[in-house]
Amino acid sequence: MKEREIYSDLRVFPPFAVRIDGRGFRRALDLLGLKKPYDERFARAMANSVEVFFRESGLNPVFAFTFSDEISLFFFEMAYNNRVEKIDSIIPAFISSALTIQLDLKDPVSFDSRIIPLGTEDIYRYLLWRQAETWRNHVSSYGYYTLLKTGLTENDVALRLKNMKASEIHELVFRHGTNLAETPAWQRCGILIYREKYDKPGYDPLKKIEVRAERTRIIQEWNTPIFKTGGGRDLIGKLIS
Repeated sequence: MKEREIYSDLRVFPPFAVRIDGRGFRRALDLLGLKKPYDERFARAMANSVEVFFRESGLNPVFAFTFSDEISLFFFEMAYNNRVEKIDSIIPAFISSALTIQLDLKDPVSFDSRIIPLGTEDIYRYLLWRQAETWRNHVSSYGYYTLLKTGLTENDVALRLKNMKASEIHELVFRHGTNLAETPAWQRCGILIYREKYDKPGYDPLKKIEVRAERTRIIQEWNTPIFKTGGGRDLIGKLIS
């Protein structure tokens, strides 16, 4: 029967990204009474789940980018002999469990998963694409809940937004008191999670001298720059170098 495991020999070789997306979140999250369209508690739970993955999964992502219920993890190396079945099952399973713990959920949640082969030169273009989607999601989410507050039904809101340009939604939300250009950066630009090396001062009691040891910490960047700017490009270059 082993030959019927039709994808067991399918492999992918680094570098690549693994993107996971929340599936069926609405019912479970509605029970938490989260703010709409954005709730920092949920965003922090997503970022913390990624940080737990960095610390405890045994895998070694270079960095990750998350917005809404989506996470992209970037790998330059992979365990499990690069087997697609392993990668596409273990990563979403781990994050699902971590998020359930972070939010103390009573109903189960899950993520789907896909692998995106990337050359090193492709990573920046991939991030531009996902950050553009972050902004589109930001605009449409504010538009949706702004219209919903006016008394329209969900179907009516969806139909109206379908025929509106992003600039028109932006203006609509502005008329109702929210400037989308001034919302928190994590809503507009997403959140980066990565490892950073730093020097930790210490003392050698045998030699009786001050010493410095190199350590690694995990950074959650909630003020992620716009990647198409010089600062954004430099940051991504630093992460993948």
